[in-house]
Amino acid sequence: MKLKAAVVGGTGMVGQRFIALLENHPWFEVSAVAASAGSAGRSYEEAVRGRWKMPMPPPESVKRINVQDASRVDAVASGADLIFCAVDMKKDEIKALEEAYARTGTPVISNNSAHRWTPDVPMIIPELNPQHIEIIGSQRKRLGTKTGFIAVKPNCSIQSYVPAIHALMDYRPLKIVACTYQAISGAGKTFEEWPAMIDNVIPHIGGEEEKSEQEPLRIWGVISGGAIVKAAGPLITTQCIRVPVSDGHLAAVFVTFEKKPSKDEVLERWRSFKGRPQELGLPSAPKQFIHYFEDADRPQTKLDRDFENGMGITAGRLREDTLHDYKFVSLSHNTIRGAAGGGVLIAELLKAEGYIQKK
Repeated sequence: MKLKAAVVGGTGMVGQRFIALLENHPWFEVSAVAASAGSAGRSYEEAVRGRWKMPMPPPESVKRINVQDASRVDAVASGADLIFCAVDMKKDEIKALEEAYARTGTPVISNNSAHRWTPDVPMIIPELNPQHIEIIGSQRKRLGTKTGFIAVKPNCSIQSYVPAIHALMDYRPLKIVACTYQAISGAGKTFEEWPAMIDNVIPHIGGEEEKSEQEPLRIWGVISGGAIVKAAGPLITTQCIRVPVSDGHLAAVFVTFEKKPSKDEVLERWRSFKGRPQELGLPSAPKQFIHYFEDADRPQTKLDRDFENGMGITAGRLREDTLHDYKFVSLSHNTIRGAAGGGVLIAELLKAEGYIQKK
């Protein structure tokens, strides 16, 4: 039997993507949708009318579900085995809301940034640091629950380049420079809602560079004393730029290693890299996680963001550099791999490893 999933924050762009991805999912089905009090009491179809941003229509199975008030935690959680959370609230309010849901004994898979630095909350890219789910035992003790917990996905921008670096960790990267060219859907917008982005580039995204420089260190950190302790290195500097594309974050990356690999070694590591999701054969896991294009003009955002149903990473233009060892470009789909799809894959990993079960 499928596990019942509630999507909290289900009327926003990422919530809509969760609902679209969960249609016909082999393990999960949407049993409840919750949002702000203003949307509560209406059918989902009514709540998103004129606001639906996905390329496909809302699933028939969800259209007639009545939207609940997300603040009524016990009522929402009572009909769910797990929760996908993508609310748009102040950070402190999100932290309190997600902990309240977890204390009902319900696992919470969060797209939000509020708990990314909570010491006992795992922030997971399933292929890179699945071992961090072991911290959940400590978190459950703190929250006073046997079955509830919170797990979060990292910022969408780092998933364009961190997997490509992770596949090369044996060569001990020392310095990374990354410039990310980020789609407007990362701001929850479409071109209809943000006409100022047409024919325009904005060289600033608030808070994004700090996240892009620090969150990889937590992904590469270790569990110690009931907390995830971030790695000391490599040293990372970034610039994050908003560009006029609908979906897809592209990164231009420069990297220096302690032990420089050959170009053939880099390409082989990318080609052969597999993680725990591939080993387990999880439903949303890409079969080829990282794909390298030999073409000089690939990857391209429009052509390649949907690689492996938006769950794969594409790379290209690997070259030696005059200041660093290598430079390359890489690409990920920001609202699938970088947001809702990454959250669904985290939930699949946690179910496969026994952390999510039917109530």
